[in-house]
Amino acid sequence: MTSRPTGPRTAVPLCALAMCGALLTACAGAGGAQGGSGAHSLNVLMVNNPQMADLQKLTAAHFTKETGIKVNFTVLPENDVRDKISQDFSSQAGQYDVATISNYETPIYAQNGWLAPLSGYARKDTAFQQNDILPALRESLTVSGKVYAEPFYGESSFLMYRKDVFAKKGLTMPAHPTWQQVAALAAEADGAEPGMKGICLRGLPGWGEVMAPLTTVVNTMGGTWFDKDWKAQVDSPAFTRATEFYVDLVRAHGEKGAPQSGFAECLNDVEQGKVAMWYDATSAAGSLEAGGSPVAGKMGYAPAPVDRTKSSGWLYTWAWGLQKASKNQDDAWKFISWASSKKYEELVGKQLGWSRVPAGKRASTYANPRYVAAASAFAGATADALKSADPGDPGVQPRPAPGIQFVGIPEFTDLGTQVSQQISAAIAGRTSVEQALRTSQALAEKVAARHADK
Repeated sequence: MTSRPTGPRTAVPLCALAMCGALLTACAGAGGAQGGSGAHSLNVLMVNNPQMADLQKLTAAHFTKETGIKVNFTVLPENDVRDKISQDFSSQAGQYDVATISNYETPIYAQNGWLAPLSGYARKDTAFQQNDILPALRESLTVSGKVYAEPFYGESSFLMYRKDVFAKKGLTMPAHPTWQQVAALAAEADGAEPGMKGICLRGLPGWGEVMAPLTTVVNTMGGTWFDKDWKAQVDSPAFTRATEFYVDLVRAHGEKGAPQSGFAECLNDVEQGKVAMWYDATSAAGSLEAGGSPVAGKMGYAPAPVDRTKSSGWLYTWAWGLQKASKNQDDAWKFISWASSKKYEELVGKQLGWSRVPAGKRASTYANPRYVAAASAFAGATADALKSADPGDPGVQPRPAPGIQFVGIPEFTDLGTQVSQQISAAIAGRTSVEQALRTSQALAEKVAARHADK
């Protein structure tokens, strides 16, 4: 998950990065403090990922010019934006018309009556081509037969690595790497260039930060948060093995400042040549290969590392949700349909470069020769990862709720965040993995008890 999965991603930040091209105050854009201030004004709350920074740059000169609808953006880091969206949508305050939500929040928000369904709009707006949305994403944003969000971009996860560094060190990336192979490669690549570490892995607290990649490691190493009968498994041998592996790897060969590193920080480290590998959201590749990126053309892309499963990449989308309390729903659909359209992808390709297209959501994107040519380094790997992701069966045992890098229940926001704080503390050396998981198991058992009673 950028935040994502994302990832998911995921998802996740950018304002201080080169792709944003400005300070956070510039990223935050105009207003957003009050609900739509007129019939042709919208307030949009979104995560500060690179793709959203591009959208903000293009909106006034294209969408507003074409429609007369002014868009006031509020842009925040992933953890902050999740909190603000939850507060506004749960209270139905209507402060924001549209917000970036994921395939985790969408079913929960829809069931709570916080979202306006988009099916009617999509059905009438034939130019939008709803059936072009990739099936896995379309299904993840549909509840009881109604579409409740439209994807801005979709992502899975994969392993990114410096081909030139590997060549210099005589290292070979397997076609389908295991986590044990990745750990060995990280040790070999550590110090390959002055100040370079072997791998970047998120350590920043947040259910969509450190817990996203870690949970995929747990899945492939045989663990799960809950078994099919809602028994908590957070301190099980498999969950413990995976967590110890992750913490040991990032402590031994991971980036500096790992406990404070999320998607944005790892993206920055890769671009600045501080790490040789990075396991994270597929959506990151567009930034790495963009014109002006110091590592463009130097990166290789391999499937998400595995252990006991055939694949382990997550499935995540940052999507546009329309608050039910919004008084500007028709205008909001115009913005959503534009931002998620083929037309917008064409605009990004022509204005900013085809590698920066917010991809991973439409089948037509991968049939577009200009996109495929520009994104040849990662387009195929991304498409394969999205196809292999299975939210209903991501591990080695049945699950009581869907989700790969999250558990699809409302309580996971709080549970995942609290557990992530424990894991981040273990990465920082302030506690042991054993103690972190013992504390986390008690938290998971409280959640499990509520669901087992049902």
